Amino acid sequence: MTTPAHQSPASQPPVPGAKDRIYRSPMALAGGVLLLVVVCWLGIDALVKGRDRAPWLALAGMILVIPLVVAFTLRPAVFANEDRLRIRNPFRLITLPWGRVSGLRSSFSNEVVAESGAKYQLWAVPVSLRARKKAARRQQRAAADAARGTMPGGRLGGLGPSGFGLGGFALRGAETGPARADTDQVMDDLRELLERRGEAETAQGEPTVRWAYEVIAPAVAGAILLAVLLAVG
Repeated sequence: MTTPAHQSPASQPPVPGAKDRIYRSPMALAGGVLLLVVVCWLGIDALVKGRDRAPWLALAGMILVIPLVVAFTLRPAVFANEDRLRIRNPFRLITLPWGRVSGLRSSFSNEVVAESGAKYQLWAVPVSLRARKKAARRQQRAAADAARGTMPGGRLGGLGPSGFGLGGFALRGAETGPARADTDQVMDDLRELLERRGEAETAQGEPTVRWAYEVIAPAVAGAILLAVLLAVG
């Protein structure tokens, strides 16, 4: 697709060949699928076997609950390429060219800060305090092992004839794992992209925010239908 000559570089669309890195929460996906199975099972059972107003209440409940489950579990994702960051949150889709990103923050939640000062939470990259503690303990043990001159797991780390520990034989049972929590590593990757591409000509443009009406509309319709059914008794 060609770009009209009158368009400025800042208004040009992203390069089609730039592939997105996609970040999602596996636990959220698994939980969302499980919740959908339970909701559909109970709802369909009430539709088939229910009496009086039960089928209508089940239908209204499904119309309300299913979009919300999808919004908070299956929908969230973060797409990052060389030119932009796209954040698909439960009810919004935020597109930020790297040139408009001020920074990325991690505390009890991960969020991106735009140049305008607006903050957007990365729902697809949740913070795990437990994973952070495990990574911190792993780093402390590795530092202690290095100070004692041992390999991870408390084994001596002397060099063998082949130049590897214990005569070149692999160490089994040693604790291995990432030095950073998974979501913290994701944030490091995004910061690296920001530092590398923040000044690039193709990474400029205006941020856009679009509401996910395909999620909001059915949820509101289900809520109204449920409220009417409960009101009429």
